[in-house]
Amino acid sequence: MAAVPAIVRVMEKAARKAGGRLRRDFGEVEHLQVSRKGPADFVSKADRAAERILWDELKVARPGWGFLMEEAGELEGDDDKPRFIIDPLDGTSNFLHGIPHFAISIAVQERKLGSDDWGDVTAAVVYQPITDETFWAEKTRGAWLHDGRLRVSGRRQLHEALIATGTPYQGHGDFAEWSRIFGAIGPEVAGIRRFGAASLDLAWLAAGRYDGFWESGLSPWDTAAGCLLVREAGGFVTDYRGRSQPICDEQVIAGNDPLHSRLHKLVANSLK
Repeated sequence: MAAVPAIVRVMEKAARKAGGRLRRDFGEVEHLQVSRKGPADFVSKADRAAERILWDELKVARPGWGFLMEEAGELEGDDDKPRFIIDPLDGTSNFLHGIPHFAISIAVQERKLGSDDWGDVTAAVVYQPITDETFWAEKTRGAWLHDGRLRVSGRRQLHEALIATGTPYQGHGDFAEWSRIFGAIGPEVAGIRRFGAASLDLAWLAAGRYDGFWESGLSPWDTAAGCLLVREAGGFVTDYRGRSQPICDEQVIAGNDPLHSRLHKLVANSLK
């Protein structure tokens, strides 16, 4: 059993408090589905309320730390302190439509030594309020679901692999690029899933529920925690050119060693 690091306990406590609020609000959204106005305004308020809870909890626990948040943007902290990267509600469209698949994502990013630039992600929590699952990781200490160690899938062949992705939608994403990649990967794999929450896609990949993942056009708060979870579970995360960054968001390919290599080759060839 892993001893949960202090920073992870702090992040999980904040996520559970915000998650309780989201669970209550989710019940209201289901009722609002039948209203004439619809639940969009309510969901926006729920999103901001969850983010405020996270900010309130974390700024007290770690004074002077910075924040990068989906709703409030960047709030700079002390020059020598890390920052939290937060998505208070990943899977907003699911939440909006009463689909119980969404998460809170929190990551810690350190500054590069001797630089003002941001470097490695060193701690991560992805909390799924509806299932009460906490996926967490600390750099060099592995990835975990509660007190159980996570490892990426051991499948080595594409024809056995279940792959997760995100799809373009109105005003977001490159339909032509996605279609080319899908056309290359789809015929080679056992299945492709689009569940609508990238942080959970990556957490489930770390847990071996998925075998691979690709998506583009994301933001740091979508993937910062998930990238660390996959890497600490023994997987690989790069962009479409095979470059490994602390946070891959604009382009993401993830999987275990052999499947990541095969997915990267298919993606790269499809975009030539």
